[in-house]
Amino acid sequence: MSQSLDTLQAALQAALGDSIQALVRARGELTLTVAADRYLAVAKTLRDDTTLGFEQLVDLCGVDYSDYRNEPWDGRRYAVVSHLLSLRHNWRVRLKVFCPDDELPAIASLNEVWNSANWFEREAFDLFGIIFEGHVDLRRILTDYG
Repeated sequence: MSQSLDTLQAALQAALGDSIQALVRARGELTLTVAADRYLAVAKTLRDDTTLGFEQLVDLCGVDYSDYRNEPWDGRRYAVVSHLLSLRHNWRVRLKVFCPDDELPAIASLNEVWNSANWFEREAFDLFGIIFEGHVDLRRILTDYG
């Protein structure tokens, strides 16, 4: 597993270069953090670069760090975290991006990159208020059944 992570880490660094804000290796997994203005471009590279080949978005969720682990948080409040899978290479990576504005959290939609993002982004919008710019159908999932 370690050699595979070494190979993946090197491939990410070669393909993404200075787009990487942080690349953390913990518990046998890699978490890649990128800036909001590079998020969509990085997602396309992760999918299209043949050395990476992350063709599947497994999950995407919103995170509110305002009370993370019941400890004070010094940083952006909202993040979007995606879990990606490369079937070709049998690799997984976690992609994290922080919304630049805590008052109006907004980030680019990944729907044009992976169509499975549609439902996950709607869920993060509904539960956290994160706006996914360019989403094809950003509307609430939950409704009042009363």
